[in-house]
Amino acid sequence: MQAAVFDLDGTLFNSLGVWDDADRAFLSRRNIELTPDYTEAVKLMHLEEAALYTKSRYSLSESPKDIMDEWLAYIRAAYATMPLKPYAREYLELLHAAGVRLAIATSSDRQIFLPALRHNQIDGLFSAAVTVCEVDRGKEYPDVYLEAARRIGAEPQTCAVFEDILPAVKAAKAGGFFTAAVFDEGSRRDEVALKSTADLFLTSYEEVLLSPILF
Repeated sequence: MQAAVFDLDGTLFNSLGVWDDADRAFLSRRNIELTPDYTEAVKLMHLEEAALYTKSRYSLSESPKDIMDEWLAYIRAAYATMPLKPYAREYLELLHAAGVRLAIATSSDRQIFLPALRHNQIDGLFSAAVTVCEVDRGKEYPDVYLEAARRIGAEPQTCAVFEDILPAVKAAKAGGFFTAAVFDEGSRRDEVALKSTADLFLTSYEEVLLSPILF
């Protein structure tokens, strides 16, 4: 591999619980219970798409912008000091020092994740960042990974995609990428399927830090 594309939430950041907390707080203020099927539905959506879905699903009177603003008020504070997963920074620095081209492919919004990258001092390691709202389709399809690879001048067959969610791993694999599934508590129920689908399964970045077998 000559390049790598990283998801953020659940892959580099310990952040999926933050989104669950934001959703739970938002819905509870409207006397709506947070259910697993709702969480499953929105986890691959970008912010505006999730707001439109939430408004439609629960017949809310608020505009999508009002819904997004309420979420963002909660999320921005959490992301200002968002921690990385153990050994993630060390692994990224190792790859960068070795000349591996790095990109981000995320469902998150730039105003949310850019402060977290700066907080963890890794913003300078990436040559490109692509959000799903910049491509035609979401992470159930390879579009965002293909665009990220294009921006760093990499062909899919020479590029690894790091993801934590099963549909995203399947999409990257369909796009011709080497796939590395990163364990996250939020995807525990898909652990067996991730192990059988991805080319590599990581419980910790320490595993590839000690033995950088991909690059």
